[in-house]
Amino acid sequence: MAEGGAGGNQPPREHPQNLQGLLQMAITAGNAEPSHLEPMSDERRQWLQEAMAQAFRGQLEEVEQMKECLRVLEAVSPGGEGRETSEPAEGDPSRQASALELLAELCENLDNAADFCKLDGMRLLAHRYLEHPVPELRWRAAHLVGTCAQNVPKVQEQALALGCMRKLLRLLDHDGADVVRVKALFAISCLVRAQEGGLQQFLRLDGFSVLMRAMQSPVEKLKVKSAFLLQNLLLDHPEHKETLCSMGMVQQLVALIRSEHSPFHEHVLGALCSLVTDFPQGVRECREPQLALEELLRERCQLLQQQEEFQEELEFCEQLQRVCFQTPPEESSMDR
Repeated sequence: MAEGGAGGNQPPREHPQNLQGLLQMAITAGNAEPSHLEPMSDERRQWLQEAMAQAFRGQLEEVEQMKECLRVLEAVSPGGEGRETSEPAEGDPSRQASALELLAELCENLDNAADFCKLDGMRLLAHRYLEHPVPELRWRAAHLVGTCAQNVPKVQEQALALGCMRKLLRLLDHDGADVVRVKALFAISCLVRAQEGGLQQFLRLDGFSVLMRAMQSPVEKLKVKSAFLLQNLLLDHPEHKETLCSMGMVQQLVALIRSEHSPFHEHVLGALCSLVTDFPQGVRECREPQLALEELLRERCQLLQQQEEFQEELEFCEQLQRVCFQTPPEESSMDR
């Protein structure tokens, strides 16, 4: 007998945990060298058949769970749509919150996210729950939009077609609940990163201005995530630097750096670095005497020396000093 029996009658040591794992196992087996191929034992064949059946059954069960969640969400809640349902329990916000929570967990799986949209779930989120009067249902809906849209172009396109971007930007800009604003920002980031259609909607709806106002919020988490998104958008889409400069973004970022020092400043400085790199107009604006940015950077470098937790912020300060204040005069005057 060959040695590869994994302990004689024992099933394989590493069992695939889902359908994707089973498919990967099949691919791996198909790519094996001929010298390593062995006849499949009856026991292993039976185990594989049962595992495949279980995986397919699990997928179907998850679709049924999503359908049940949608039935809960489709029930008209008291006060939510202007009419009370004949089954108040079905319209209970706590049940709806639980349904949204379970859907978010299920839709971490890309196949489930696609199925959720086929079941018209995204339409329900866009038309009812992103504007629901209960804050918990708003933030859970925004979180679910983002969860479904991550790296799934078809889902992103459906969310955009249903008007999610406009509603999410409104939540980010005006909602009274901080957690709703944070989750709205998460969903927006999932609709604009690596999605040209989402970015164009974001630009048409003045998304950069909304992002700047979020960075001026007293909510630390919102400030950090807004600055991080701005930094990444500038890295991925440098063609929008001129638009941002015309909006006064350099001056607003410098004003934020002047506020009381916090970890948030690392991301603001990172965004400013992204804005001025290979962009002479941004460099010129940073050199405007009234900004006094050179002195601010010098003071900040002194503050951060020997503080290991702020090393990335220190590196951004030093990069800005090099780019904006240590380049030859002829380079700084280009395009003037």
